[in-house]
Amino acid sequence: MRVIHRLWASLPRPLDPLRSIKVKFGVVVVVTACVAVLIVLWGYPLGFRARQTMPVGVLISLVVIQLLAHGMTAPLREMTAAARAMARGDYSRRVRATSRDEVGELAHAFNRMAADLAEVDRQRREFVANVSHELRTPISALRAVLENVADGVTLATPDVLDSALDQTERLGRLVTQLLDLSRADAGAASLDLSRLDVAAFVADVTAEAAASHPGARFVSDVTPGLHATADRDRLHQVIANLLDNAARHGPPGTPVTVTARPGAAPGGLVLEVADEGPGIPPAERTRVFERFSRGAPSTPATPRAAQGTPGGGTGLGLAIARWATDLHGGDITVLDTPEGCRIRVRLPAAPLP
Repeated sequence: MRVIHRLWASLPRPLDPLRSIKVKFGVVVVVTACVAVLIVLWGYPLGFRARQTMPVGVLISLVVIQLLAHGMTAPLREMTAAARAMARGDYSRRVRATSRDEVGELAHAFNRMAADLAEVDRQRREFVANVSHELRTPISALRAVLENVADGVTLATPDVLDSALDQTERLGRLVTQLLDLSRADAGAASLDLSRLDVAAFVADVTAEAAASHPGARFVSDVTPGLHATADRDRLHQVIANLLDNAARHGPPGTPVTVTARPGAAPGGLVLEVADEGPGIPPAERTRVFERFSRGAPSTPATPRAAQGTPGGGTGLGLAIARWATDLHGGDITVLDTPEGCRIRVRLPAAPLP
């Protein structure tokens, strides 16, 4: 049966070039009527009457209809079978879309939808796996510390408690970032716009980053008197995540530079964060803004995990930075630089609330 089905599916579809299903139906009706009439007319010279030739003409007309209309309904049957497969979790099925009419357009749209669903399902599986991994690491470390303290193997010294506190803070950061992304997916996030003194704002963010990364050196270069309209908390997320990313991947003691300039349009803002680390390969510069993307190594000697290392970031920082930037109607990109990494954030003059 499968062989017959495949042979039938591989038959040519003569009406595919027609761009309207109405025209196709008209062609089928005209051709079948002509076939029936020709069979009747052919039988008269041979001495056959209409009651004898008409059944033969009807049967031949049915065969012609099957051949002509083969490509008209096949995509609909294939879509039905593919939809049932999707209900079972199989998103690999596609529909043969060769016609140019409305059914063909529906088949193309169905294939695009199937591809999108397959990608969403892949991302969902990766998201669950990555969240499980990210949660398991600090939880395992925290459990080991607490078990050692509870069993008396390790004394509850300030260093041991600091280690437990670090793992707890890491869990808190991960949960906060996941909540931010869930609000973004639900469309529940909004902007609380206000007028910002950019120099004071950058100074506050860099001071917090310096407290979190004592071994890093932060340098700010802000145009004097620069102001911008933005959501302070969301913009703080952007710059804080970029600084955290740069501080963790730049060589110890090298500067992390924050630059703020007016945008091309009056009232716009351009922010850049640069470090002297190994940088991000060109092929990874778009993917690093995806959730849990770790990037690829720049060189074998100096691996660059674009959003974190297994012992450091959560892999969500740049994804949140892009979300907050998009929320303002701006864009965030990785620039080409001879060395290091430089990320630019551009905000419009008047973000939409």
